[in-house]
Amino acid sequence: MTVNKFNLPDVGEGLTEAEIVSWKVKAGDTVAVNDVLCEIETAKSLVELPSPYAGTVTELLVAEGVTVDVGTPIISVSDAETATAAPAANPVVPAAAAPAATPAAPAPAAPMYGKLDASDAEEPAGPPAGGPLVGSGPKADAVKRRRRIAAPPAAGPAVPAAPRATPAPAASAAPAVEAHDIWISPDAVSHAERDAPAAGTIDQRPTLGGAITGLVNRVLAKPPVRKIARDLGIDLADVVPTGARGEVTREDLVSYQAQRDAELDQADSFWGKTGRPQEQRIERIPVKGVRKATARAMVESAFAAPHVSIFVDVDASRTMEFVKRLKASRDFEGIKVSPLLILAKAVIWAAARNPSVNASWVDAEDGSDAAEIHVKHFMNLGIAAATPRGLMVPNIKNAQDLSLKELALALNELATTARAGKTQPAQMQGGTLTVTNIGALGIDTGTPIINPGEVAIVAFGTIKQKPWVLDGEVIPRWITTLGGSFDHRVVDGDLSARFMADVAAILEEPALLLD
Repeated sequence: MTVNKFNLPDVGEGLTEAEIVSWKVKAGDTVAVNDVLCEIETAKSLVELPSPYAGTVTELLVAEGVTVDVGTPIISVSDAETATAAPAANPVVPAAAAPAATPAAPAPAAPMYGKLDASDAEEPAGPPAGGPLVGSGPKADAVKRRRRIAAPPAAGPAVPAAPRATPAPAASAAPAVEAHDIWISPDAVSHAERDAPAAGTIDQRPTLGGAITGLVNRVLAKPPVRKIARDLGIDLADVVPTGARGEVTREDLVSYQAQRDAELDQADSFWGKTGRPQEQRIERIPVKGVRKATARAMVESAFAAPHVSIFVDVDASRTMEFVKRLKASRDFEGIKVSPLLILAKAVIWAAARNPSVNASWVDAEDGSDAAEIHVKHFMNLGIAAATPRGLMVPNIKNAQDLSLKELALALNELATTARAGKTQPAQMQGGTLTVTNIGALGIDTGTPIINPGEVAIVAFGTIKQKPWVLDGEVIPRWITTLGGSFDHRVVDGDLSARFMADVAAILEEPALLLD
């Protein structure tokens, strides 16, 4: 009987170490070639390791949670005994005949906004991805900022399907935020409901402020939902609505209450006992895996690339109307559509008009002052995503070639993959420009750090109704703030301003995409 030791492999990304997150087998289990042995966390993502051998697991050589170098033996597998007695019925697969699965050869880059030179056409752009997510790194268990709310009174009418019946574990108390979820103020009202009262109050100058405030602060919810909110002591303005018309639903209340319960439970037990020395009340969290790689990359980018940031307020009311029409369209049935889809299209469109934002700065290999600017004639659009394992920036390959529907599907798949922690290293390589959706957490804007290897990143803030001057009248409109950070070595102030103005123009008038 032969015992084969399986060494931790380099999964093809030049990595030097990985953590054994979980074993999928135990000693005594029978495995076949390509059965999953374990999950490892590299500096890039969570990866499943398949078995190169068929036989019986004799020993797990590395415990879960331990980080080991590439080449370290992690498991031993003996040839199946039945294989020796009856090779025809159950042949043994030698190690040489069953190498670990290798990624498929990357497809060549598709030409982007124009024709490529013959030499450029030979460069691989990486495998097409539908894949993973980013923004500027919010915690995955945070949903939105709000004031601390006291626990609801014990006495009160019973509520069907009370969320306390199945409390979430402390480690995953709140649902992860999807990268393509734009936080929209819960005061959503239709244009018909909004504009008519506004028009009636424009000439009444003494009551104009009160009229606008009343319109902006309205929260849509059906009477039964309002009753449940009163019984639970929930302010509807604090709940993120998910209804088709921007209304708060029963499910929104259940989710909010479950999160609030978990927060209260965690808050009660967070502070250590006062009697213990403070040194014993410090939680020490090892920095490893994705978080370690992200920290290294952010420091490198912040100190290597001179950042310049600019901001612009945008009237996104027509984008909101366009998103509403897409949701009602038969072509987009079953597809999640959000304003992030329109922003993604706007970034692609604006980059074609300002190509230097879709580029990279490359220093000379010999360490001299010589350098090059590589302008990419393809768009691998990165979407920053906060995941339970840390901040990731998967990208959509050749996003410039996708229709609006195809881009929506790619964003949905990217979010689903990242939320499940299945983003692969190849899906995070080769990005050319990144979008971070900080608005998903109710944040207005920010100064994001450029993803290494790129020269621009766009932060998409929350969309909410604000008083806005339109044609000389003050009316409530859907307003958002875009923030952009640029590598000043490549993108100067004029170019960054023109690029951001182009992105804003699409959000203000999505019909420009038809040009």
